[in-house]
Amino acid sequence: MEPRTLGRTGRDVSTIGLGTWQLGADWGDVAQSDAFAVLDAAHSSGVTIFDTADVYGDGRSEQTIGEWLRANPDSGVFVATKMIRRADAPDLAHATLENFRAWTDRSRRNLGVDTLDLVQLHCPTSDVYETDRVFDDLDTLVADGAIANYGVSVETVAEALRAIERPGVASVQIILNAFRRKPLEEVLPAAIAAGVGIIARVPLASGLLSGRYTRETTFAENDHRNYNRDGSAFDVGETFSGVDYETGVDAAQRFSALAREAGLEPATAALAWVAQQPGVTTVIPGARNPEQARANAAAGEVGPLPQDFLDAVRDLYDEAIRPLVHDRW
Repeated sequence: MEPRTLGRTGRDVSTIGLGTWQLGADWGDVAQSDAFAVLDAAHSSGVTIFDTADVYGDGRSEQTIGEWLRANPDSGVFVATKMIRRADAPDLAHATLENFRAWTDRSRRNLGVDTLDLVQLHCPTSDVYETDRVFDDLDTLVADGAIANYGVSVETVAEALRAIERPGVASVQIILNAFRRKPLEEVLPAAIAAGVGIIARVPLASGLLSGRYTRETTFAENDHRNYNRDGSAFDVGETFSGVDYETGVDAAQRFSALAREAGLEPATAALAWVAQQPGVTTVIPGARNPEQARANAAAGEVGPLPQDFLDAVRDLYDEAIRPLVHDRW
């Protein structure tokens, strides 16, 4: 896979990374041996960035990655984690240096490292991005050696644009996929101009764009695709990209047909679509098994997508998806 520099970190990472939310058991139970198999498969396929968070499985995802790193000391994998969601609310009152130190210390223990490669503010309230003190405190953590770099994970375009203005922000993580195109308009051009990396999450719209789901598909009780469809647990935009399930399934079937006309499997086409957007550094799909991890990584080697496919995907979005999501995030 083509290596790309992750913004102001100065570190090269793979075009396709690995999101590890699912390894924390928030998408149904995952055995430790299965989690290691996914990490092994991703790395052997060229993946060099794992994305995690301190709240994924209450630290289980970080701990699993930490054990894998100890078993693979020369892997060269860059680990991006997140913090602030351990607070009662991810707001300015909890965005303190004391909390930052406690959370990063916990992540360092979980991952078994002295210095965290990248810590991202984990979708805090918008006022956090407006407060100089927050970023001064993050600079202090860098100076202390607890973290090497910091970034943000955002819900909205407005938050991304504000974060990009901050000189110490190395990267911005944002939802971007064929059903969430708004970041293409301003966020990606701004990131290019500022030298900020873009980590694209939810690239398959919680699996919709894989083409594997129907209206009859069911999900486990402890899978967010079941319990968060109404946004009762966290921002609904994180689940199926905020598109109601039935509409999403119908649109995804149309996307699948377009992908196959282009000679690609739907998931491969969806990941390649994100990876090939100018300004995107890396894409972080999750994987529940080694086969998925290898297939995801292969999307980083797909040649330029045909223009007629790109045009048809745009038209599908404009017709079926734009009215539902474009102005919300």
